[in-house]
Amino acid sequence: MEKSPDAFRTISEAADELDLPQHVLRFWETRFAQIKPLKRGGGRRYYRPDDVQLLRGIRFLLYEQGFTIKGVQKILKDQGVRHVIQIGETGAIEPVAPAGAGSPEVAELAPPELASPDIDTYSRARLNEALKELLECKRLLEEAREGD
Repeated sequence: MEKSPDAFRTISEAADELDLPQHVLRFWETRFAQIKPLKRGGGRRYYRPDDVQLLRGIRFLLYEQGFTIKGVQKILKDQGVRHVIQIGETGAIEPVAPAGAGSPEVAELAPPELASPDIDTYSRARLNEALKELLECKRLLEEAREGD
C-alpha cells in the first residue's frame, strides 16, 4: 500500500524515496538548518512532504550538479527554501548568480579565461567558488609542508 503524497515519511521511507542512506539524511540535518523533521518520542523522525522535496533539491544540487555543501548552504541563504524545493521538483536551476558573485574578491580570483562571454554568471560564480576552495587547500598543503 502506497502512502498519500501528503503523508509524513519516516526516515527510512524518505531515504528509500530519495535513494540515500539514512545516515546521510541525519548528517544533512546537521549541515542544513532548514531540514527540520518532526521528532517524536525516542527521537523518531517524520518528514513532511516539503521536507522530502527540500531533501530532493539538496540531493540534486549536491549529486547531480556537483555543488559543495557550502555552495548549497549559500543557495538556501540567498535564494531560499522554496527555490531549492522547486529545483527538486523540476530538476532545473535558474541561472541566478549567488550574492557576491560580482564582488571584487571573486573578480580577483577569476582567471581571464573565466571572463569568457560563453560562461554565464551563475556558472562563473560556481567556478570561482571551486577555485577559492582549491586555493585554500593549496594554502593548507603549503603550511603542512613548511611544518615538516
